[in-house]
Amino acid sequence: MTSGTAAFLGVERSLSGRRWVGPSPEEDRQAETLMQRAGLDPAVARILARRGVAPEEARSFLDPALRDLLPNPLSLKDMGEAAARFLQAVDTGEKIAIFADYDVDGGASAALLIDWLRQAGRSATLYVPDRIDEGYGPNEAAMAELAAAHDLIICVDCGTLSHGPLAAATGADVIVLDHHLGGETLPPACAVVNPNRADEAGALAHLCAAAVVFLMLVEAGRQWRATGRSGPDLLAMLDLVGLATVADVAPLVGINRAFVRRGLQLMARRARPGLAALADVAGLDRPPAAYHLGYLIGPRVNAGGRIGKADLGARCLSTSDTAEAHALAERLDALNTERRAIEAAVREAALAEAAARGDGPLAWAAGEGWHPGVVGIVAARVKEATDRPAIVIGFDGETGKGSGRSVSGVDLGAAVQRVAQEGLLEKGGGHRMAAGLTVTREKLDAAMERLGELLSRQGAGLAGPRDLDIAGLLMPGAASPDLVRAIETAGPFGMGAPAPRYAFNDQVIHSARIVGESHLKIRFGDGAGPQIDAIAFGGGDTDMGRALLAHGGARFHLAGRLELNHWQGRESAELRLEDAAPADGA
Repeated sequence: MTSGTAAFLGVERSLSGRRWVGPSPEEDRQAETLMQRAGLDPAVARILARRGVAPEEARSFLDPALRDLLPNPLSLKDMGEAAARFLQAVDTGEKIAIFADYDVDGGASAALLIDWLRQAGRSATLYVPDRIDEGYGPNEAAMAELAAAHDLIICVDCGTLSHGPLAAATGADVIVLDHHLGGETLPPACAVVNPNRADEAGALAHLCAAAVVFLMLVEAGRQWRATGRSGPDLLAMLDLVGLATVADVAPLVGINRAFVRRGLQLMARRARPGLAALADVAGLDRPPAAYHLGYLIGPRVNAGGRIGKADLGARCLSTSDTAEAHALAERLDALNTERRAIEAAVREAALAEAAARGDGPLAWAAGEGWHPGVVGIVAARVKEATDRPAIVIGFDGETGKGSGRSVSGVDLGAAVQRVAQEGLLEKGGGHRMAAGLTVTREKLDAAMERLGELLSRQGAGLAGPRDLDIAGLLMPGAASPDLVRAIETAGPFGMGAPAPRYAFNDQVIHSARIVGESHLKIRFGDGAGPQIDAIAFGGGDTDMGRALLAHGGARFHLAGRLELNHWQGRESAELRLEDAAPADGA
């Protein structure tokens, strides 16, 4: 929303409809204090000032220690019981099954358990439901079948609302390790560990499921050590926790930030065959950043659950065999290519329908035969295009399965769960930033209207130009690899901890062209000094892209985030272009 401060560089409405807002005087003063008292690089000081980091906290923020930030696992209800029952099964050789969700968080959670058990000399049966045939979470038939052949079933990234399916697991104990919103009652299980249970205080509500699994393994290790034994190396498993945290769009604050930072360091060592193979097929030729987890590795892990065999991602993450890892990664990469083609067709139709529906607190679209494996990704694209929570639903007959993505400050999962409780949805749930639902065609309009009402109360869809936060002003000559590396010391960046965005004022566009399907590539400079490359993924078919392609010699203010670009052994700074405005204000 428009603030009372003057627009940065006078940009009241950019080519993407945003108002640019620069650092406040308070942030400037805090950055100066950090530079003087903590001896920080100016760029790093400005980032920490925006986060509200005090000078005495600067060093610990830049090098977060897991031992200082890791919460006590026993602060979560049922944690002691879950770890004890898990170790009982391990110690007595009971048969263990892992029922996992089909996304990255579920796959990483399952891989954590499989890895731990393998190091402890045990194994487990992996079960991942088919997205189309079985839908999200445990179902009665699968749970009954697993219970007939196993003593313990561990549900990861699912199960909190699965009362009927867990009751069907006759003869087996069930542990739930989840993070999705819980209901007023818990399902029948020997332990339900979930920071988003209705009776939890919510201090750890930002954890993904893999982080919950990790905390259970921490508690299991503590219980083992109390008997004189030592367990597997948990710190070596943080690559999986880091991947899941980023891919599940968990906020990168507190312990999550430490998880991701440590996880990225581990991934750079390429010790886990599945992650190394996925990086190879994605063409990642540098140590990964959080961005690569969310946009290169994560989508490939997800591809099996979206349009292929549901367990491929978990198997790739958990395998210790290099040859198997490469085979699975190549299959996932091929499925991801297929997924992109399917997504493109659905995205075009969904964006058109959402636009035709007009402004409102909720952007939504529904279509016949839209593949349920891509509706979540398309919902994310609709959300990005409209800056509103978005729901996209694919119908097969009279029943539609949909997925939603939210914007900062709007709890979509809670709203979807309430609409389900009111009977307008067949089922629905999720967390703050993402949700899934099933709806009948008859109740579709009423359900979406009601969901819009609930989201409106949270402030979704408020009118007015969106603010684009600018960390500072740069000249092209200052955008060096050294500056990018300095900025990265304040990372990782992602949800809840955005990378700093810089503006370049009054720039000449030396070249502008479309690369790939619709990406905009430009080269710009101030007309006298060095030039710099910039890329806007998917930006070719936008108002900004069209204006820059037809610049006609006009000058522009440009804004985006700096990244390192590696090409033919050379390293340079590149701008991830996000917005632009005519320099003359026209």
